[in-house]
Amino acid sequence: MTDQQKAHTHPALVILALAMGAFAIGTTEFAAMSLVPYFARDLGLSEPEAGHAISTYALGVVVGAPVIAVLAAKLPRRALLIGLMALFAVGNALSAMAPTYPLLLLFRFISGLPHGAYFGIAALVAASMVPANKRAQSVALVMSGLTVATIIGVPLANWLGQAFGWRTGFAIVSVLAVITMALVALYAPHQKAAEGASPMRELGALRRPQVLLTLLTGAIGFGGLFAVYTYIASTMIEVTKVSEHLVPVVLAVFGVGMTVGNLFWAWAADRSLNKAAIGALLFSAFALALFPMAASNVWTLSVVVVMIGFAGGLGTILQTRLMDVAGDAQALAAAAHHSAFNMANALGPWLGGLAISAGYGLTSTGWIGMCLSLGGLAIFLVTLALHKRENEVSGHPLPAC
Repeated sequence: MTDQQKAHTHPALVILALAMGAFAIGTTEFAAMSLVPYFARDLGLSEPEAGHAISTYALGVVVGAPVIAVLAAKLPRRALLIGLMALFAVGNALSAMAPTYPLLLLFRFISGLPHGAYFGIAALVAASMVPANKRAQSVALVMSGLTVATIIGVPLANWLGQAFGWRTGFAIVSVLAVITMALVALYAPHQKAAEGASPMRELGALRRPQVLLTLLTGAIGFGGLFAVYTYIASTMIEVTKVSEHLVPVVLAVFGVGMTVGNLFWAWAADRSLNKAAIGALLFSAFALALFPMAASNVWTLSVVVVMIGFAGGLGTILQTRLMDVAGDAQALAAAAHHSAFNMANALGPWLGGLAISAGYGLTSTGWIGMCLSLGGLAIFLVTLALHKRENEVSGHPLPAC
C-alpha cells in the first residue's frame, strides 16, 4: 500500500471493519462448540457425535483457505473480502435452517470455506498499513474481533441457544456477516492484488519448508486449546455440577483471557517473535495440564480457563512469522495459517472425543491438550533449527523471525 493510499484511509475504521468480520467468524466458530450439548439433545446424538459438526466446519476452513487464496490471487482485496463474507452469511443462514444432521454438517462445511481466506487477506490489509515493527500488533487488532467474540458473541449465542433454541446462535452470525459486508464496502481501502500475483506464484509457498513447518506448528500446537474448549460446557454440567446458566459466564471468562493474551503475545512478538512462540506454547501446555485438577470447582476451573485462553495469542505470532517466510506467496501462506488453525480445531475435538469415548472422562481432554501443545513446541524447535541451518548453508540470512 503506497504512502498516498495510507494518507487517504482511516486505519482505525479499516481495522474496525476487518475486526467485525473476525467477530462474526469467532462467534460461529466458538459458539458452535458451546452449543454441542443442545443440538446433540435436539437431534438425538451423543456429544462426541455432535462434535463432528465442529470438525466439519474446520474441514471447510482447511479446504477453502488454500483453494480460495490460489484461485482468487488476482482479485482486488476489498471485493474479495466482501464476497467471502457473503458466502459466510449464506452458510450460517442455512445452518440455522438445517432440518437434519447430515444437512447441518454440509452447511457447516460451506460456512467454513471462506473463513481462512478472509482472515488471511484481512491480515495482509492490516499489516500493509503500519510500519514493519508494528505488524504483529496490527494483525492482533484484527484478531481481537475474534477474541472479543469469545467474551460477547459466544456467551450471547449460547444464551440465545438456551432460551430460543440452538438455531438462533447460527442465525445471529449471518446478520453479523451482512454488517461486515457493509463496513468493508465503506471503509476498506482499494487495494489491488499484489503485483505479479498468480495462482502458480501463490502455490510456491508450499515449496518452502519454513512455511510448511510453521503451519504444522499451528495445526498441532493449537489443538490443545480446542480439545478442552469443545467440551467445556459438557465438563461444567457433568463434572463441575453447575447450572447451565453459568456456562456463558465461564465462556466469557475464557474470552477475556484470549483477548488479553492476543494483545500481550503480539506485543512480545514484535520484540522477539521466536521467544514469544516458545513462551506461548509452554504456557499453553502448563495451563492445559492444570485443567483436569481444576475441573471439579467452578472457581479453579475459571482461573485455568482464563490461562488457556491467554495462550491463544499463538495464532497472531504464527500469522506474523508466515509473512516473514512466505516470500512473494503471501496470500496463500496467510490463508493457509487458518487452515492449520482449523486442522487443530478438527484434531483437538476428535482426540478429545476419543479419550472421552474410551472411558477416560471429560477432564482427560486436558491431558490430550497438553500433549498437543508440547508436540507443537517440538515442531517449532525443529523449525528454528532448520532455519538456522539454511542460513549457514546459503550464506544469506533468511528473514529474521
